[in-house]
Amino acid sequence: MSADKRPPITCHVLDTTIGKPGANIPVTLTLLDKGISESLNVESFTATTNSDGRVTGWKSTDTHFQSVEEVFQSAGLDTQKPLRWALRFDTEAYFGQRGITAFFPEVEVRFLVGGGDGRSEHYHVPVLLGPFGFTTYRGS
Repeated sequence: MSADKRPPITCHVLDTTIGKPGANIPVTLTLLDKGISESLNVESFTATTNSDGRVTGWKSTDTHFQSVEEVFQSAGLDTQKPLRWALRFDTEAYFGQRGITAFFPEVEVRFLVGGGDGRSEHYHVPVLLGPFGFTTYRGS
């Protein structure tokens, strides 16, 4: 993937306890909708947030699709109903590195992508994270 090309789904973590990016957080992106078409099964991708707390690329954990872009193309998002996705952040591993026991050992954010609006959009999911709470929103 070239440096100027970003995947259609990205995320960003800010650690509100230290006021800095949440670096080195394991993240899993999963397509939750099974059976939308015969070619779409549960697809998962993994990444780790970079030093700026961002995921800028995904690695496939399945053999059917090698990229999130391939899932988008196969689903035909301009004509299909929205697809349900989940981002799971391993907060236990992240806070555990600092000797903090997180109340939420993982944070999962579910969201919809697509919906036949005829546009190819980018979906960015920022998470503001602390060991005892989190919040999220649709970013740009």
